[in-house]
Amino acid sequence: MRAPEFWARDGALPRLLAPLGQAYHLAGVLRRALVTPWQAPVPVICVGNLVAGGAGKTPVALSLLEILEQRGHAPAALTRGYGGRTAGPTRVDAAIHDAAAVGDEALLLARMAPTWVAGDRVAGAKAAVAAGADVLVMDDGFQNPGLKKDLSLLVVDGAYGLGNGRVIPAGPLRETPASGLARADAVVVVGAEAAAIDRRLAQRPILRARLVPDDAALAGRRVLAFAGIGRPEKFFDSLRGLGAELAGTRAFADHQPYDTAILTELRQAAEAAQATLVTTAKDALRLGPEKPGDILVLDVSLAWEDKSALSELLARLPLSAAPDPAAKHPPQEQPG
Repeated sequence: MRAPEFWARDGALPRLLAPLGQAYHLAGVLRRALVTPWQAPVPVICVGNLVAGGAGKTPVALSLLEILEQRGHAPAALTRGYGGRTAGPTRVDAAIHDAAAVGDEALLLARMAPTWVAGDRVAGAKAAVAAGADVLVMDDGFQNPGLKKDLSLLVVDGAYGLGNGRVIPAGPLRETPASGLARADAVVVVGAEAAAIDRRLAQRPILRARLVPDDAALAGRRVLAFAGIGRPEKFFDSLRGLGAELAGTRAFADHQPYDTAILTELRQAAEAAQATLVTTAKDALRLGPEKPGDILVLDVSLAWEDKSALSELLARLPLSAAPDPAAKHPPQEQPG
């Protein structure tokens, strides 16, 4: 689904839906109160958010996996595999899995480190540890109470913030800011802030980061951009910032599969506009088994404003001494 426009600002409809939002929040509180989290034998880092939809969680998770690997650890990613049909626990194998099976985010994570898809986070954690992981990085799952987190980072889109500040369905929040911040260790603000940071977020240390796009020789190029991510506008703005000429844009629902009919319509629109199609790396994983050669893909990476602040947070974790590099990646198990 795409986020309703009224989630970005307050008004009569959000106020009317506010009681339902309170009920949604209380249901989450009750769920967490009734579950005793399982303590994994290795540290668990959770990269979550308060807002439904895209905030930059996966780029933050990818960056953490890279940093941990550079320090000699054997991290594994743990994700629910949103948009995929696999319940797991299953280790992602790009040779046999596609986005329809494990979700696009899982495929991105698997490029960086061993990645496990599991609807049951505890089962996924156990499988990853049994396969040799010495630290787990959860992409999403902050509101899931099953697995105890040793470090919880809340990712916030700098431009969108907390939207209208109300809970689903009155607004974009999965729970109230007070509830979420009480369980968080820090807030990661990704991207430029459209306004002053929400004062409620300042209850926790704030780390800032930005997404750095690969220019892909886009300056001056006429393109028709399409994306099915949490906030497609971020992608379109990135293209403008790189100097691309946008002949048109198409925004799809988050995790939208691209079938033949959609791709045919996009190609016809691009041809009519005398433009080249361009999309995100995440969307490219939903284009089919082979990336079409006529569609450009814009890759991005995360740059931390103050990497030392992140290092201080990681230093709190009970990380073991870095393992022998020869034993860092155990033989891959047969995916389920």
